[in-house]
Amino acid sequence: MPRISKQPRIEPLSPPYDEEAGQALDLLGHSPIQLFRVWARRPELARSIAGWGSYYFSRRSALTVRQRELVIDRTTALCGADYEWAVHVAGFAEKAGFDGAQLASLAAGRPTDDCWDASDRAVLEAVDELHTTFDLCDDTWANLVSVANEDAALDLVLICGWYHAVSFAVRALRLPLEPGTDPIAAS
Repeated sequence: MPRISKQPRIEPLSPPYDEEAGQALDLLGHSPIQLFRVWARRPELARSIAGWGSYYFSRRSALTVRQRELVIDRTTALCGADYEWAVHVAGFAEKAGFDGAQLASLAAGRPTDDCWDASDRAVLEAVDELHTTFDLCDDTWANLVSVANEDAALDLVLICGWYHAVSFAVRALRLPLEPGTDPIAAS
């Protein structure tokens, strides 16, 4: 089996940032976590990502904060992306109203776990099916639209895909956890 190191592969930028990198980090609108500081090595990439991300973290998204975080946390858990899981759980789990049982279920449970209501279950079933089959069957789509709407279903598909890409990046980059955050297995 090939060797897989745990060492970071690309060093994030460190302060002081040059003007272009600083502007790119400002556009990302968050504290300069390691992932953003890696993206800021290529400011044009960071600016593109900032535009896409600002939509999904704004009031313009058709998903509620809870639905968005269900999608992100479940996707990153399924992908084994400890870094991104940890950042989102630390930053949004409380805002999304997740309790300990729900975090444990997101990490390693199933959409049918008793901690989920029908609306949450429909979101999680869609995420799991997208992860497994890269598609949604008609019943899963209809169930999702019945608890959200078509716009929210579209946002779910796009966010799920985006966080697969982010999960690939943080795993391949071997980003260590941010201080004060916990990996998936700790949930």
